[in-house]
Amino acid sequence: MSAQLNFALNHMAAPRLSCREFLDLAASLGCIGVELRNDLADKRLADAAFFDGEAPEAIGAYARSNGIRLLGLSEAYGFNAWSEAMRAKVQLLIDQAGQAGAESISLIPRNDAPRYGEGERDEALRRSLGEILPMLDKAGLIALIEPLGFPSSSLRLKAEAVEAIEAVGGEARFSLVHDTFHHHLAGEKEFFPEHTGIVHISGVVDPTLAAEDMQDRHRILVDRRDRLGNIEQIRDLLSNGYSGPLSFEPFSPEIHAFDKPAEALRLSMDFIQDSLARKAA
Repeated sequence: MSAQLNFALNHMAAPRLSCREFLDLAASLGCIGVELRNDLADKRLADAAFFDGEAPEAIGAYARSNGIRLLGLSEAYGFNAWSEAMRAKVQLLIDQAGQAGAESISLIPRNDAPRYGEGERDEALRRSLGEILPMLDKAGLIALIEPLGFPSSSLRLKAEAVEAIEAVGGEARFSLVHDTFHHHLAGEKEFFPEHTGIVHISGVVDPTLAAEDMQDRHRILVDRRDRLGNIEQIRDLLSNGYSGPLSFEPFSPEIHAFDKPAEALRLSMDFIQDSLARKAA
């Protein structure tokens, strides 16, 4: 477990950077890859268009020229409320991933759960996965499902996602995002390393916050003050066979304001690496 970790960056770690600047940052930090996002309009000082308005092929080629994998494109929000508009949204993301050479797309559940009747929530999730599965098969692509731990989420538990994936026979095309923040909020104890495609890491340090009051704006980089148990979560995943990317995804405006994000990210990477090495000793 003391081997070099497979760190990656979600564009939320430095949303003010252009795609190319962000890829340069990842390369400078020795990251294996990045996740690009289509929802940065309120975070950016520059052009907020996906890929900064460049052709996906150009950004993909630039990433590869720097030895960086495009781990995924995010996101299709509200995927578990199926409609023809959602089909078009998912298909567009799939097409963009194919053009850029990205390895996956991200599916995010509704975070404003409506009142479901008996069995309706599970039925809605399975219907959506069943509709998306042949689209992924045709493209030869993986979709990453990210349960959100907020009380208002329509899909809080990874166990429920795994059950739905297996129900539609989608094990070859669907994987989980293990988000350390959402795992903590949901109070979920079970890990699913064999189903996990990527791990999102961020920390919360405010000692006054109860779990149910934690929000995205509280998510900073992981350090010794972390309350989410990032080190323990990562250790458990690695100990049980997970060997994929650990992708930084802080949402805090405090982190986004850094003029030199590389320095802060490097400190957090070193802290995580050193903490895991000490626990393994």
